[in-house]
Amino acid sequence: MLDRLDLQVEVPALTSQELLHVGTGESTATVRQRVLAARERQSARGVVNALLPNRALEVACALDARGTRLVADAVDRGGMSARAVHRAMRVARTIADLAGDERVSAMALGEALQYRAYEARFMAGP
Repeated sequence: MLDRLDLQVEVPALTSQELLHVGTGESTATVRQRVLAARERQSARGVVNALLPNRALEVACALDARGTRLVADAVDRGGMSARAVHRAMRVARTIADLAGDERVSAMALGEALQYRAYEARFMAGP
């Protein structure tokens, strides 16, 4: 079942101090503008990232040598399936779109793979 989820994030409980502290972050309006700009980039490619066919994904998320190594490690060491890798690549493309980046960096790909890594940690147990 977890393989069907694109983003898997463990969120630890907050302490009362953390809960009551009002932090400063991006405003909703700022985040909204970034999301709209990312959607425009996706529309310019002809389809939203979630619906990119695998062949188009290879073009939209072209990996450099470092990105290729990250994927190889995720498959060979982490046991990630091809389906999970493709979903992570779509998430990485979205991360790059949100950052306004033309190319998917190894950092964006690493972040996306981390969102998938929760499944492996969860299944391994304590």
